[in-house]
Amino acid sequence: MTYKIHPIAVGTKVFDKSMMTYQYNQGKEFVIPLYVWYLEGGDKTILVDTGEMHPIQSAEREKALGGKIHTFEEGLAKFGLKPEDVDVILHTHLHNDHCENDYKCVNAKIYVHEKELENIHDPHPLDYRYLADFVEDVEEAGQIVPLREDTEVLPGITMLHTPAHTEGGMSVLVDTPGGKALICGFCTIDENLNPPPAIRGMEMEVIPPGTHLNVKDAYDILLKARGLADKVLPLHEPRFAAMETID
Repeated sequence: MTYKIHPIAVGTKVFDKSMMTYQYNQGKEFVIPLYVWYLEGGDKTILVDTGEMHPIQSAEREKALGGKIHTFEEGLAKFGLKPEDVDVILHTHLHNDHCENDYKCVNAKIYVHEKELENIHDPHPLDYRYLADFVEDVEEAGQIVPLREDTEVLPGITMLHTPAHTEGGMSVLVDTPGGKALICGFCTIDENLNPPPAIRGMEMEVIPPGTHLNVKDAYDILLKARGLADKVLPLHEPRFAAMETID
């Protein structure tokens, strides 16, 4: 089974670029997209993450991003879909900007690492982006399928435990017509995986994400991720906002 990957920008954040690239790009304002990734193929409607509930849809943000910003419903409608059509949600992690629209997908099974469920109900004070309100409805409805390890959740789709950004972070390995693609389970852009010469000159092959559990572990996980697929898709890379399909 192979799938086409459709990145749908359903929100943005504006912050210092070093939040993405550890100890590099300090003082540079940067706009990142928040994506829903629609995996088209087979007889199920599959999403990776569900993004922001109330995105800022301004001309300024879209210009900075280089692509259209949609509401969750608008993004799905591009493909003739509605939230209730979603069969499967695969979560990279449960920070709020990745799960705010889960409750709208009333017919979906939601796959997520059990550590994310633990942390969203008992977050560390530094991890303010865990908000239990966004998962309580789907938990009560019995929609969540907790995972403990690397798992092939559907033919051609495997979730891999990659705890660089959060304890239960999972990357999604997808068979596509063009080979294997890995949707990173940690908050990265192209520059993390393909650093500029100034960084490579310091004998660093990747740049860890600015928000991480352990910087050395995050470095090693990113380095490993680069070799897992034919294409590695950083979770917040802006250039995908202008793309209809990554196949």
